[in-house]
Amino acid sequence: MAIKGRMSGNEAVSYAIRQVNPDVMPAFPITPSTEIPQMVSNYIANGEMDTEFIPVESEHSSMSAAIGAEAAGARSLTATSSAGLALMWEELLLAASNRLPLVMTLVNRTLSGPININCDHSDGMGARDTGWIQIYAENNQEAYDNFIQAYPIAEHAKVHLPVMICQDGFITSHAVENITLMEDELVKDFVGEYQPEEFLLNPGKPIAVGPYSVSNYAMEAKKNQEDAMVQAKEVILQVAEAFEKISGRKYGFFEEYRLEDAEYIMLIMGSAAGTAKEAVDELREKGKKVGILKLRVFRPFPAEEIAKALSKAKAVAILDRCESYHGTGGPLGEEVMAALFRSKVSIEAVNYIYGLAGRDFTVDHAKEVFGELESMITKGIRPEQFQYIGLRK
Repeated sequence: MAIKGRMSGNEAVSYAIRQVNPDVMPAFPITPSTEIPQMVSNYIANGEMDTEFIPVESEHSSMSAAIGAEAAGARSLTATSSAGLALMWEELLLAASNRLPLVMTLVNRTLSGPININCDHSDGMGARDTGWIQIYAENNQEAYDNFIQAYPIAEHAKVHLPVMICQDGFITSHAVENITLMEDELVKDFVGEYQPEEFLLNPGKPIAVGPYSVSNYAMEAKKNQEDAMVQAKEVILQVAEAFEKISGRKYGFFEEYRLEDAEYIMLIMGSAAGTAKEAVDELREKGKKVGILKLRVFRPFPAEEIAKALSKAKAVAILDRCESYHGTGGPLGEEVMAALFRSKVSIEAVNYIYGLAGRDFTVDHAKEVFGELESMITKGIRPEQFQYIGLRK
């Protein structure tokens, strides 16, 4: 039976962690993810779960401890944000290359500088090439649901890669929304028990984790890791299908919102998708054929699927909540445009930067973007590429 409640995004993820009841959680506090280890430690202290909580001296140590626990055969996780993720950089690569299916809940916050504690995606996007699966949430419900799906994806025999479950700092992490929870036993049955084939504490079957790899083997290991990322696409959809059967909520690589006849599409990720949907609804009432493609899975990147979803449009606006500092826009923009090119989908594409360090993104901003797309097609007025939405003059 579904359980109706009201929770912040951090509460929702913490509740999911309690239901999954992993073996080990090392963590170090950093805004705005601090509440997650705080709430989990309260569940443990109250006897509601038996996870081993390890307070550590830094985020680097928390990921190191999670790697060690996972390698030893324990289902492990941690939580962090922003500079905490950056401090883990070396360990992120080790977790993925050692094929350890641990999970991290990332509450997205801008990376310094200048120093700022509000939301953008520079932390998650900065880690996009570390070999982690990345799944983003629009709202608290999705943050909860995504976490429950994380371990079945990570631990699948075709995958064995770590998973990053992302939500927008303060916007979803601290805002309270209505949410539908599942019963504990239903979640436990769905996630199952962790039964690793190889682990350090397996008597009579010694293994090495993270040994030095000579040149004759390292390249093959990296190719195997890439193959696992490709195979993760199929597994993500399989897990989503199984999750829909127990929850009634459908997930995929992305959500198509009013795309059936859309001529102008906004591709966006995270909480701002809700704002963009409101703009679409208002413009639809005026007869405008607009829609949203909300990306959920950023890694593995669903390039061919995105290109197909956009193929019938006249123009797409690709919105990045992150700057790449290479002079040609954001990471989402460059990957979507490459996907369109490789699939020979010839539509107009404009990359925008928005919401850096918590800058507001409004319904009016979204309407303006759609207006620029329409003017480009109907009047030949080309918008500025890589423009910052809401930038003070």
